[in-house]
Amino acid sequence: MTTPRIWTTDDLLTAAKSHNIGLLVEYLGIEFTAMGDDWLEARIPVVRHNLQPAGLLHGGASVVLAETLASVACFHTLDAATQTCVGVEINANHLRGAREGWVTGRATPLHRGRSTQVWDIRLRDDQQRPTCVARCTMAVLSR
Repeated sequence: MTTPRIWTTDDLLTAAKSHNIGLLVEYLGIEFTAMGDDWLEARIPVVRHNLQPAGLLHGGASVVLAETLASVACFHTLDAATQTCVGVEINANHLRGAREGWVTGRATPLHRGRSTQVWDIRLRDDQQRPTCVARCTMAVLSR
């Protein structure tokens, strides 16, 4: 059984990058790396300006990655001419610190309704160990 494609954008990875030029996503070094029919991946580098004082990827940076994935994913399931979306709630559990390399997140939808969407985001380090799990609720708004 194949998963139906949920995206309204053909080249989602290019669109995601172009929508974030000059914004926080670009400053933190977040890169959109892969997608499937119903999931989107991006990664953040574990570099000095993304760390907390103990030398680990800042928890806030993990949350930025998670909400970015949910926001971009949600937006690209909508009719951009008539709808947009904003985050209304995010929660995150930090499971393991990352000191180097990259942390990669994958967002998959838990619920895609007319007025809200809920996304599950799983972050992992380069050794595929979980670093953070998050859930983000997005409000779907009429333009």
